[in-house]
Order: sequence, then structure tokens, then C-alpha cells
Amino acid sequence: MKFLISNDDGYFAPGIATLAETLSRHGEVVVVAPERDRSGASNSLTLDRPLNVRKAANGFFHVNGTPTDCVHVAVTGLLDFRPDMVFSGINHGPNMGDDTIYSGTVAAATEGFLLGIPSVAVSLAGKSGAHFATAAAVVDRLMERLLREPFHTPVLLNVNVPDIPLDQLKGMTVTRLGRRHYAEPVIKAQNPRGDTVYWVGPVGPAQDAREGTDFWALANNQASVTPLMLDLTAYGQLDGIKTWLHS
Repeated sequence: MKFLISNDDGYFAPGIATLAETLSRHGEVVVVAPERDRSGASNSLTLDRPLNVRKAANGFFHVNGTPTDCVHVAVTGLLDFRPDMVFSGINHGPNMGDDTIYSGTVAAATEGFLLGIPSVAVSLAGKSGAHFATAAAVVDRLMERLLREPFHTPVLLNVNVPDIPLDQLKGMTVTRLGRRHYAEPVIKAQNPRGDTVYWVGPVGPAQDAREGTDFWALANNQASVTPLMLDLTAYGQLDGIKTWLHS
């Protein structure tokens, strides 16, 4: 198999090196990732300037753009082959619930999916980043399953792995996205010039962490595997909006 790997932490992040090493056991790997940390970039494309692609000493390509830029440039122009799969990660930190809307990690996988390629976003859900090996083992298990039974249509999977030793992991489970409360307030500060600046505050606590959600899985030492879709249509509101519009 041929894999395209990207992330939002940057080409120098330990998680992407771990992911590249893991997937290299299953096929050919090419890494195309942002030149710097682009966490929270979501599905943004750079349209106001050209993009540069450079190759680092470790063989990874880095782009002065977003995670979405990286996958788009790689698939539509840089590579001389079409990847069989796109992997994004291994992110340092969770991408669960509402976080997926903002996540650059999920965005890179999403771009692969939009280009018709089965894609997987992988995140290590913890602050310490102590157990990337556990996330790598989960990727290995997913690949073993994929090799036995490949996807016949493009899928988009969001995988979160608890930051615990592998012997404490209680398996993988298919989940739905949970929900968070709204984010904490912005943090007001002053820069050295005396200007008022604002830091975006931390995410809020989980609002919906019931059994079956990604939050529940991680709290119970399980890796969550959440299939995502991109149709944002609120089908349940179609008739109501038609009535409102034409009344």
C-alpha cells in the first residue's frame, strides 16, 4: 500500500515520526506536513499566496500552509502516485466531540476523504504525550484489519487513543462524537507594547459524555473509532424552513 501522512503539529512533531515508522511496516510512506504548528487551522486552504514545498533532512516534505493545503498539494500535484490511504497524526492531544470542527488533524484526513481516498485521523488524547507507542499499536491493529478487509468506498475515521501504557488499553470501540460545553472565556492580557491582546481560552468540559461517545470510550481506557460525514444539511429542519420561507 501507499500512504500519504500529514498532521497539524508540524513535520518535526514526534507523533508524525511515530506514525510514519508504523505505517512503513505496511507499505510505502510519504510525509507532507506543515512547516510549523497549525493546530486549530480546520479545513482552511491558502488562496492568497503561492505555497512552497521543501524536503527536510529526514525525507519529510514540509509546506508553508495548512494541513488541508498539504494533502491537497500532495494528491493533486506533488506526488507521482495516488495514495491508497491518507493518515493524519499522531496528534498530541485529543480531537473529540466539537473539537473535530476546528481540528487541523481531522482537516487533513477530511481533505483526503474529499479527494476520494479512505482517510484516518489519529490523536493521542493526553497532555503528557508519554505513550505514542500505544497509539502506534492501535494504528497497527487497524491496518491488520484493513489488510484483511479493505474499504471499498472512501471512509473518514477519527481515532482517539488514551495516553496510557498499552497493557492498560481495553481495546477499540466504535463511537459517536460527544459534545462539549461552550469554551471558557478568552484570556485578556497586554503585550510588551502595552496593547490589549486576547488569548482564546481552553475548551469547556464534556457536556455529552454518555456511553457510546468518544469521551466515554477514552474515560474507560478504550480507543474510540468514530466514522465522520461531511453533509451538514439539517434534514429535520427542511420542511420547517420551507414553511417559514413561503408562508
